[in-house]
Amino acid sequence: MMLSNFPADSPSRAALPSPQLRREDMQRQCVRQQRTFCLRLGQLALRSLYRELQLYPKPGLVSPLDSGSHDDMDAGTFMRSLFALRHYFIRITRAGMAGKEFAMLKQLGMDAEQTMLQATGGVNTHRGAIFCLGLLCAAAGYCRGRSMPLPLSAAAIRATLLIQWGDGLSRHMQERAVISHGRQVAQQYAVSGASEEAALGFPSLFEIALPRFLQTLGAARGYDAAAIDTLFALMASISDTNLYHRGGPAGADKVRSSARQFLEAGGSATNDWRERAISCHKVFIRDKLSPGGAADLLAATYFLHGLSYLR
Repeated sequence: MMLSNFPADSPSRAALPSPQLRREDMQRQCVRQQRTFCLRLGQLALRSLYRELQLYPKPGLVSPLDSGSHDDMDAGTFMRSLFALRHYFIRITRAGMAGKEFAMLKQLGMDAEQTMLQATGGVNTHRGAIFCLGLLCAAAGYCRGRSMPLPLSAAAIRATLLIQWGDGLSRHMQERAVISHGRQVAQQYAVSGASEEAALGFPSLFEIALPRFLQTLGAARGYDAAAIDTLFALMASISDTNLYHRGGPAGADKVRSSARQFLEAGGSATNDWRERAISCHKVFIRDKLSPGGAADLLAATYFLHGLSYLR
Protein backbone atom coordinates (compact mmCIF):
# COMPACT_ATOMS: atom_id res chain seq x y z
CA MET A 1 0.00 0.00 0.00
CA MET A 2 1.25 3.46 -0.84
CA LEU A 3 2.26 5.65 2.11
CA SER A 4 -0.04 8.39 0.83
CA ASN A 5 -3.04 6.06 1.35
CA PHE A 6 -2.63 6.05 5.17
CA PRO A 7 -5.30 8.02 7.02
CA ALA A 8 -4.33 11.52 8.09
CA ASP A 9 -4.34 10.54 11.77
CA SER A 10 -2.11 7.53 11.29
CA PRO A 11 0.81 7.27 13.76
CA SER A 12 3.17 7.54 10.83
CA ARG A 13 1.75 10.98 10.07
CA ALA A 14 1.32 12.13 13.68
CA ALA A 15 3.09 15.40 14.29
CA LEU A 16 6.06 15.23 16.64
CA PRO A 17 6.17 17.74 19.52
CA SER A 18 7.87 20.95 18.51
CA PRO A 19 11.27 21.79 20.07
CA GLN A 20 9.52 24.52 22.05
CA LEU A 21 7.04 22.02 23.56
CA ARG A 22 9.84 19.61 24.37
CA ARG A 23 11.74 22.38 26.14
CA GLU A 24 8.64 23.35 28.11
CA ASP A 25 8.07 19.72 29.14
CA MET A 26 11.68 19.43 30.30
CA GLN A 27 11.37 22.68 32.25
CA ARG A 28 8.19 21.50 33.97
CA GLN A 29 9.84 18.19 34.83
CA CYS A 30 12.86 20.04 36.26
CA VAL A 31 10.60 22.26 38.39
CA ARG A 32 8.78 19.18 39.72
CA GLN A 33 12.06 17.48 40.55
CA GLN A 34 13.36 20.56 42.36
CA ARG A 35 10.12 20.93 44.33
CA THR A 36 10.31 17.27 45.34
CA PHE A 37 13.93 17.68 46.41
CA CYS A 38 13.08 20.69 48.61
CA LEU A 39 10.27 18.76 50.28
CA ARG A 40 12.45 15.73 50.90
CA LEU A 41 15.25 17.87 52.31
CA GLY A 42 12.83 19.62 54.65
CA GLN A 43 11.63 16.23 55.87
CA LEU A 44 15.23 15.08 56.36
CA ALA A 45 16.04 18.15 58.48
CA LEU A 46 13.02 17.58 60.72
CA ARG A 47 13.78 13.86 61.01
CA SER A 48 17.35 14.69 62.03
CA LEU A 49 16.14 16.98 64.81
CA TYR A 50 13.62 14.37 65.91
CA ARG A 51 16.31 11.67 66.08
CA GLU A 52 18.50 13.94 68.20
CA LEU A 53 15.55 14.52 70.56
CA GLN A 54 14.77 10.79 70.81
CA LEU A 55 18.34 9.74 71.59
CA TYR A 56 19.06 8.67 75.18
CA PRO A 57 21.18 8.95 77.26
CA LYS A 58 22.37 12.43 76.23
CA PRO A 59 24.15 14.04 79.20
CA GLY A 60 22.28 17.13 80.37
CA LEU A 61 20.02 17.25 77.32
CA VAL A 62 16.27 16.89 76.83
CA SER A 63 14.87 13.52 75.73
CA PRO A 64 11.47 11.82 76.00
CA LEU A 65 12.65 10.26 79.29
CA ASP A 66 13.48 13.50 81.11
CA SER A 67 14.30 17.19 80.68
CA GLY A 68 17.99 16.87 81.46
CA SER A 69 19.40 20.03 83.02
CA HIS A 70 16.45 22.16 81.89
CA ASP A 71 13.50 23.26 83.96
CA ASP A 72 11.91 25.41 81.23
CA MET A 73 11.44 22.79 78.51
CA ASP A 74 10.69 19.13 77.86
CA ALA A 75 10.21 16.82 74.88
CA GLY A 76 6.77 18.33 74.26
CA THR A 77 8.34 21.78 73.92
CA PHE A 78 10.73 20.42 71.33
CA MET A 79 7.93 18.75 69.39
CA ARG A 80 5.96 22.02 69.23
CA SER A 81 9.08 23.72 67.92
CA LEU A 82 9.65 21.00 65.31
CA PHE A 83 6.09 21.31 64.03
CA ALA A 84 6.44 25.09 63.81
CA LEU A 85 9.67 24.81 61.79
CA ARG A 86 8.32 22.38 59.21
CA HIS A 87 8.11 25.03 56.43
CA TYR A 88 11.36 26.83 57.22
CA PHE A 89 13.73 24.14 55.99
CA ILE A 90 11.83 23.88 52.70
CA ARG A 91 11.95 27.65 52.21
CA ILE A 92 15.66 27.98 52.89
CA THR A 93 16.41 25.04 50.57
CA ARG A 94 14.52 26.87 47.83
CA ALA A 95 16.43 30.06 48.59
CA GLY A 96 19.73 28.20 48.31
CA MET A 97 18.58 26.57 45.09
CA ALA A 98 17.88 30.03 43.67
CA GLY A 99 21.34 31.24 44.72
CA LYS A 100 20.02 33.89 47.10
CA GLU A 101 22.44 36.10 49.01
CA PHE A 102 23.32 35.42 52.64
CA ALA A 103 21.08 38.31 53.71
CA MET A 104 18.04 36.36 52.49
CA LEU A 105 19.11 33.19 54.31
CA LYS A 106 19.66 35.23 57.46
CA GLN A 107 16.19 36.77 57.23
CA LEU A 108 14.58 33.36 56.77
CA GLY A 109 16.45 32.15 59.85
CA MET A 110 15.34 35.15 61.90
CA ASP A 111 11.73 34.60 60.85
CA ALA A 112 12.05 30.94 61.83
CA GLU A 113 13.37 31.94 65.26
CA GLN A 114 10.29 34.06 65.86
CA THR A 115 8.05 31.20 64.74
CA MET A 116 9.87 28.87 67.14
CA LEU A 117 9.55 31.29 70.07
CA GLN A 118 5.84 31.74 69.43
CA ALA A 119 5.34 27.97 69.40
CA THR A 120 7.33 27.40 72.60
CA GLY A 121 6.18 30.38 74.62
CA GLY A 122 9.53 32.12 74.35
CA VAL A 123 11.75 29.08 75.01
CA ASN A 124 14.82 28.68 72.81
CA THR A 125 14.76 25.05 71.71
CA HIS A 126 16.30 25.18 68.23
CA ARG A 127 18.05 28.51 67.59
CA GLY A 128 21.38 26.82 66.92
CA ALA A 129 19.78 24.17 64.72
CA ILE A 130 17.89 26.81 62.74
CA PHE A 131 21.24 28.39 61.91
CA CYS A 132 23.30 25.25 61.26
CA LEU A 133 20.74 23.00 59.57
CA GLY A 134 19.33 25.93 57.64
CA LEU A 135 22.72 26.65 56.09
CA LEU A 136 23.19 22.98 55.23
CA CYS A 137 19.78 22.90 53.55
CA ALA A 138 20.63 26.03 51.56
CA ALA A 139 23.94 24.54 50.45
CA ALA A 140 22.28 21.30 49.36
CA GLY A 141 19.65 23.31 47.49
CA TYR A 142 22.36 25.33 45.74
CA CYS A 143 24.15 22.14 44.65
CA ARG A 144 20.97 20.55 43.36
CA GLY A 145 19.92 23.73 41.58
CA ARG A 146 23.13 23.46 39.55
CA SER A 147 22.31 19.86 38.64
CA MET A 148 24.93 18.21 40.82
CA PRO A 149 24.08 14.50 40.82
CA LEU A 150 22.64 12.75 43.85
CA PRO A 151 23.74 11.73 46.37
CA LEU A 152 25.39 15.01 47.34
CA SER A 153 28.70 14.60 49.14
CA ALA A 154 29.62 16.23 52.43
CA ALA A 155 32.63 17.78 50.68
CA ALA A 156 30.38 19.46 48.10
CA ILE A 157 28.13 20.85 50.85
CA ARG A 158 31.06 22.30 52.79
CA ALA A 159 32.70 23.78 49.69
CA THR A 160 29.41 25.43 48.74
CA LEU A 161 29.05 27.00 52.16
CA LEU A 162 32.52 28.51 51.99
CA ILE A 163 32.45 29.60 48.36
CA GLN A 164 28.87 30.82 48.07
CA TRP A 165 28.28 32.38 51.50
CA GLY A 166 31.67 32.48 53.22
CA ASP A 167 31.98 36.26 52.98
CA GLY A 168 28.44 36.76 54.27
CA LEU A 169 29.09 34.42 57.18
CA SER A 170 32.26 36.29 58.08
CA ARG A 171 30.44 39.63 58.07
CA HIS A 172 27.65 38.10 60.12
CA MET A 173 30.19 36.96 62.68
CA GLN A 174 31.76 40.41 62.93
CA GLU A 175 28.75 42.71 62.62
CA ARG A 176 26.00 41.14 64.73
CA ALA A 177 24.09 44.05 66.18
CA VAL A 178 22.21 42.00 68.79
CA ILE A 179 24.47 40.74 71.58
CA SER A 180 23.32 37.23 72.43
CA HIS A 181 24.31 35.08 75.38
CA GLY A 182 26.59 33.21 73.03
CA ARG A 183 28.30 36.39 71.85
CA GLN A 184 28.70 37.69 75.40
CA VAL A 185 30.25 34.41 76.48
CA ALA A 186 32.55 34.32 73.45
CA GLN A 187 33.79 37.82 74.24
CA GLN A 188 34.20 37.15 77.96
CA TYR A 189 36.04 33.83 77.70
CA ALA A 190 37.58 34.19 74.21
CA VAL A 191 35.87 31.07 72.88
CA SER A 192 34.33 30.48 69.49
CA GLY A 193 30.60 30.27 68.90
CA ALA A 194 28.21 29.08 66.20
CA SER A 195 28.92 32.02 63.87
CA GLU A 196 32.66 31.42 63.99
CA GLU A 197 32.13 27.71 63.39
CA ALA A 198 29.94 28.45 60.37
CA ALA A 199 32.38 30.99 58.91
CA LEU A 200 35.04 28.24 58.87
CA GLY A 201 32.69 25.77 57.16
CA PHE A 202 31.73 23.90 60.35
CA PRO A 203 35.05 22.11 60.95
CA SER A 204 33.71 20.35 64.05
CA LEU A 205 30.90 18.87 61.98
CA PHE A 206 32.88 17.79 58.93
CA GLU A 207 36.20 16.91 60.57
CA ILE A 208 35.10 15.48 63.95
CA ALA A 209 31.43 14.56 64.11
CA LEU A 210 30.76 12.95 60.72
CA PRO A 211 33.99 10.88 60.66
CA ARG A 212 33.31 9.60 64.19
CA PHE A 213 29.71 8.74 63.29
CA LEU A 214 30.82 6.79 60.23
CA GLN A 215 33.60 5.08 62.17
CA THR A 216 31.22 3.64 64.75
CA LEU A 217 28.69 2.66 62.09
CA GLY A 218 31.50 0.93 60.22
CA ALA A 219 32.25 -1.05 63.37
CA ALA A 220 28.66 -2.37 63.23
CA ARG A 221 27.72 -0.98 66.64
CA GLY A 222 24.47 0.56 65.45
CA TYR A 223 22.90 3.96 64.93
CA ASP A 224 22.43 4.94 68.58
CA ALA A 225 25.99 3.95 69.47
CA ALA A 226 27.29 6.02 66.54
CA ALA A 227 25.28 9.01 67.74
CA ILE A 228 26.51 8.67 71.33
CA ASP A 229 30.16 8.42 70.26
CA THR A 230 29.66 11.46 68.03
CA LEU A 231 28.03 13.48 70.81
CA PHE A 232 30.83 12.70 73.25
CA ALA A 233 33.48 13.46 70.61
CA LEU A 234 31.87 16.87 70.10
CA MET A 235 31.60 17.52 73.85
CA ALA A 236 35.30 16.66 74.20
CA SER A 237 36.44 19.05 71.49
CA ILE A 238 34.22 22.09 70.86
CA SER A 239 34.02 25.34 72.80
CA ASP A 240 30.30 25.29 73.56
CA THR A 241 29.03 28.74 74.54
CA ASN A 242 25.96 27.10 76.11
CA LEU A 243 28.24 25.53 78.70
CA TYR A 244 30.19 28.70 79.40
CA HIS A 245 26.92 30.57 79.89
CA ARG A 246 25.59 27.98 82.33
CA GLY A 247 28.71 26.86 84.18
CA GLY A 248 31.56 29.17 83.24
CA PRO A 249 35.03 27.78 82.41
CA ALA A 250 34.81 25.21 85.22
CA GLY A 251 31.59 23.77 83.83
CA ALA A 252 32.97 23.67 80.30
CA ASP A 253 36.12 21.94 81.53
CA LYS A 254 34.05 19.37 83.42
CA VAL A 255 32.09 18.50 80.27
CA ARG A 256 35.24 18.17 78.16
CA SER A 257 36.94 16.04 80.82
CA SER A 258 33.91 13.77 81.27
CA ALA A 259 33.56 13.29 77.52
CA ARG A 260 37.23 12.44 77.09
CA GLN A 261 37.08 9.90 79.91
CA PHE A 262 34.07 8.24 78.26
CA LEU A 263 35.87 8.00 74.91
CA GLU A 264 39.22 6.91 76.40
CA ALA A 265 37.40 4.09 78.22
CA GLY A 266 36.24 2.80 74.83
CA GLY A 267 33.11 4.80 74.11
CA SER A 268 30.29 2.66 72.80
CA ALA A 269 32.65 -0.29 72.24
CA THR A 270 32.34 -1.31 75.90
CA ASN A 271 29.47 -3.36 77.31
CA ASP A 272 28.66 -0.79 80.00
CA TRP A 273 28.63 2.31 77.79
CA ARG A 274 24.96 3.06 78.51
CA GLU A 275 25.50 2.93 82.26
CA ARG A 276 28.53 5.23 81.98
CA ALA A 277 26.61 7.68 79.79
CA ILE A 278 23.69 7.70 82.25
CA SER A 279 26.09 8.36 85.11
CA CYS A 280 27.47 11.33 83.19
CA HIS A 281 23.91 12.49 82.52
CA LYS A 282 23.14 12.55 86.24
CA VAL A 283 26.26 14.59 87.00
CA PHE A 284 25.37 17.15 84.31
CA ILE A 285 21.81 17.43 85.68
CA ARG A 286 23.17 18.01 89.17
CA ASP A 287 25.50 20.74 87.91
CA LYS A 288 22.95 22.24 85.46
CA LEU A 289 25.21 21.64 82.45
CA SER A 290 23.73 21.27 78.97
CA PRO A 291 25.92 20.86 75.86
CA GLY A 292 23.38 22.32 73.47
CA GLY A 293 25.95 23.23 70.83
CA ALA A 294 27.05 19.61 70.61
CA ALA A 295 23.41 18.53 70.27
CA ASP A 296 22.90 20.92 67.32
CA LEU A 297 25.96 19.49 65.57
CA LEU A 298 24.74 15.94 66.26
CA ALA A 299 21.48 16.77 64.48
CA ALA A 300 23.55 18.17 61.61
CA THR A 301 25.51 14.89 61.52
CA TYR A 302 22.26 12.94 61.21
CA PHE A 303 21.34 15.29 58.35
CA LEU A 304 24.59 14.83 56.43
CA HIS A 305 24.45 11.07 56.84
CA GLY A 306 20.85 11.00 55.62
CA LEU A 307 21.76 13.21 52.68
CA SER A 308 24.18 10.57 51.47
CA TYR A 309 21.19 8.23 50.94
CA LEU A 310 19.02 10.77 49.11
CA ARG A 311 18.59 9.71 45.49
